[in-house]
Amino acid sequence: MEFNYSETWLAYSMLGLRVVMAWVFLQAGLEKLFEGGIGDPLAWSSVGFLRNAIAEANPLRELFLFFADFAAIIDPMVVFGQILIGLALLFGVFFRFAALMGAIMMSLFWTAAWQGGLLAGFPVDHGYFVDSSLVYMLILFGLGAWGAGRIVGVDRALEETELVRNAPGLRFLLG
Repeated sequence: MEFNYSETWLAYSMLGLRVVMAWVFLQAGLEKLFEGGIGDPLAWSSVGFLRNAIAEANPLRELFLFFADFAAIIDPMVVFGQILIGLALLFGVFFRFAALMGAIMMSLFWTAAWQGGLLAGFPVDHGYFVDSSLVYMLILFGLGAWGAGRIVGVDRALEETELVRNAPGLRFLLG
């Protein structure tokens, strides 16, 4: 495939998207971590949302109610997952793995926002089918596919190491 525009601009745009997505995850995770104040980490809980905010018409409602029963596991996974994904995106380290985990998290947030099922057009707040979680998910898939972690990122150096050269499967986590 050939591009008619500067590859430099392509790199700048990927770096910009990477930094913005890192900010989205870091901010969300840090807000949750310190919601109760510095002395009360993890005061945030997903239980209220999972039990009360998922629409009854959402075809996955029972799954989210099941998650609410395991908040002691889910809550730290969400908080520290968002923080670690944000840091990995920011520094371009294990980028593809982080982008995949972020996209999976966004897909769960997206499905939780459904106000109904397929016959209703998967409505979400302010429209049908598309919301910010879906957009973030698609951006993360694109950045991972493009290997955006190599652009001013740690993954560029990691891919040069003998360990990665001897275990090429590791490249699926990097980039």
